[in-house]
Amino acid sequence: MTRAIVQGMSQVNVSNKPTNNQGDPQYQQNIHAIANTLRDWSGPIVLAAHVDPDGDALGSTLALKRALEQLGKDVTLPLTPPRFLAFLVKEGELSEPLEQLPAGALLGVLDVADLPRLEGTPSDGASKLINVDHHGTNNRFGDIACVAPDKAATAQMVKDIIDALDVTWTPEIATPCLTGILTDTGNLRFSNTSPAVLQAVAELIDKGVAYAELTDRLQWRHPDYFKMLGWVMNTVAFPLEGLVATADVTLDMRDKLADSEDDSDDFVGQIRYAEGVQLAILFKERRSEDGSEHVKISVRSRGEVSAQAICVRLGGGGHVAAAGATINAPLAQAKTQVLEVAKDELAAKGLL
Repeated sequence: MTRAIVQGMSQVNVSNKPTNNQGDPQYQQNIHAIANTLRDWSGPIVLAAHVDPDGDALGSTLALKRALEQLGKDVTLPLTPPRFLAFLVKEGELSEPLEQLPAGALLGVLDVADLPRLEGTPSDGASKLINVDHHGTNNRFGDIACVAPDKAATAQMVKDIIDALDVTWTPEIATPCLTGILTDTGNLRFSNTSPAVLQAVAELIDKGVAYAELTDRLQWRHPDYFKMLGWVMNTVAFPLEGLVATADVTLDMRDKLADSEDDSDDFVGQIRYAEGVQLAILFKERRSEDGSEHVKISVRSRGEVSAQAICVRLGGGGHVAAAGATINAPLAQAKTQVLEVAKDELAAKGLL
């Protein structure tokens, strides 16, 4: 099978500023190749996203599922949304994880930089695999790989695919699609907010999205979230001459409020706004099934400092301004390891 790949980005993305590749013929060719493949596919379709799905993972897959179902397609989406995004989903719309793909299935992998981060389904056994993503570290797996790091969100790419499918846009399709863009741009506050992003948002609002209601609802959190937030803020520290802000989500906290863990990625955004901070790092302590401890880190950066460069060195990935990794070590050891890499990045940018 011929594999189509968007040209241009072959290494780690080094720009904080997205460009508008809407007129890029190669990008458009790949978008239409994906749309045509999905439209012509007569067998089952499985859509999947990354582990610990966020607004872009849920929004892009859910919007595409609803658009394809309008075409009469048999679409399965094995995904468990975080609690604060569950309001987007209709009862019975998502499935439990799949142990194997249905016979003759097309697998659409959205917002996943590499297959080991795929959740809810195996990748082997697909009759065709489509890869749609905006992470610069994506290795272009699949039979058709449309990877555009200059897009603010995978949902922005999904909007282009749905446009190419020529289905009727409804508020039910546009709302999750817009959610993916809003959450990955920090409600249009991050540096990846471009004129093309604003145009896409305007077009989606024009499809009937209740914009004010949606943006308000996206800020709702369970009351336990605020208890957890208080504990986490008590761990805040400012190492490396105050250029870094760190905070911890420990196992003890999670044991007290187990259901709050799915909202904790918000916390790194809180500490990012401390004056003088170039890097914000949230350490989330976890325990594996075998009892060993590991730490998931969420990193945010500003200016020329690259969260992506730090997390790639630690075995993770993401974007220049927002990235993550998993450290297979106890919390104290993980902190030492991560701060050493952060120190190198700050020094390389002339800040230390």
